[in-house]
Amino acid sequence: MGKFVLLDCRLFAPGADLSGASNKVELTSEIEDKDATNYRSAGWKEVLGGLGSAEISAEGQWEAGDPSKVDDASWADLGGVGPYTVCPTDSVVGALAYLVQGMRAEYKVGDAVGEIAPWTGTVKSSWPLVRGLIAHPPGIARSAAGSGTALELGAVPAGKRLYAALHVLSVAGTDAPTLTVTVESDSAADFATPAVRASFTAAGAPGGQTVRTDGLAITDTHYRIAWTVTGSGPSFMFAVSLGIR
Repeated sequence: MGKFVLLDCRLFAPGADLSGASNKVELTSEIEDKDATNYRSAGWKEVLGGLGSAEISAEGQWEAGDPSKVDDASWADLGGVGPYTVCPTDSVVGALAYLVQGMRAEYKVGDAVGEIAPWTGTVKSSWPLVRGLIAHPPGIARSAAGSGTALELGAVPAGKRLYAALHVLSVAGTDAPTLTVTVESDSAADFATPAVRASFTAAGAPGGQTVRTDGLAITDTHYRIAWTVTGSGPSFMFAVSLGIR
């Protein structure tokens, strides 16, 4: 990806797509530098990496009156921990994505008379900020079982993990419809022998979940999601991001 102008960033809170109400999104990831200087440091400071942290700061135009709107979603999420996904260009399958499990720490609304009502908010990380890809786009309704496109993320070395964020954006249907999403891996893109690496809890309402593997090595290099749905006339809109860190 070369240089580009920010025109179509996407921002997903646990159970809401806030992209259409956002006009600024910033990601920050840092590692504390801990002073390890001693008498044998040859007159130069020595530092070691300490605790890591990440933060998402966003702002845009205020809207309310529906769980998918920024005010409703922000109040519901404030103080809670859930998944957040940011895409710098778009949210099609294979698009670059940054995902994190974080706490909605701040929400601010209001400005001077005559201004478009704004909002600002901050998310502080509880898990590492992960660089990955979109595995399922938000704009496709699913009403039957299926599987997504294979993505070549590479093997997971021992000590690292596969992370996945699920954003259930809308639910329709009767007889208690549910959506169950799993993350599968294989050694090749044809997924002749898929293995389930992580599973989300069955979801029956808008919301978000984050899962990660246990830190053991995974030699497979390709990943995809699969889903099943239940209920009468079910329809789910959801987005999923995957990454290794």
